[in-house]
Amino acid sequence: MRRSKKERQQLLTSTIKDNPFITDEDLAEKFQVSVQTIRLDRLELSIPELRERIKTVAEKRFEDEVRSLPLEEVIGEIIHIELDQNAISIFDVKKEHVFIRNNIARGHHVFAQANSLAVAVINDELALTAKANIQFKRLVKLNERVIAKARVTKIDGNLGRTSVEVTSFVNNELVFTGEFEMYRSKNR
Repeated sequence: MRRSKKERQQLLTSTIKDNPFITDEDLAEKFQVSVQTIRLDRLELSIPELRERIKTVAEKRFEDEVRSLPLEEVIGEIIHIELDQNAISIFDVKKEHVFIRNNIARGHHVFAQANSLAVAVINDELALTAKANIQFKRLVKLNERVIAKARVTKIDGNLGRTSVEVTSFVNNELVFTGEFEMYRSKNR
């Protein structure tokens, strides 16, 4: 049974409100319409695309949680964080992040995503990188999405140091690993 446009748009609005991470493809399947119809409906209703919805939800959710640096200084978009435990961020490689001649991502962008995530996961006003042991496992290319996962492995309050392990993936393939030793306030 086909729904009217008005009814579909009302259901679309409530569906996205309930699950802001739902894709246009999933919505099209759910409402048995084309992806283009979903995009037109979203446009009419002023509902942003998935990427913008993720960013908005993350900013609202994490703006009060991340203590060590402003969210806008994190490279990539934080999609999950539990302070002093773990965090996840997404970084989409665009033209401005790659070498022009071969479309390979400049290493400092991949490193910056991992390093800023290691800083963000620290539950302290002060978090600075003291030491890093990193390895690039494979090249990252234009239009790839890098998912970085940080995990706090040790907190030494007496020394004011926290160890954070970061692994970065493209389509479940390991592309980067880093062990970061972070300065933080003592007595944590």
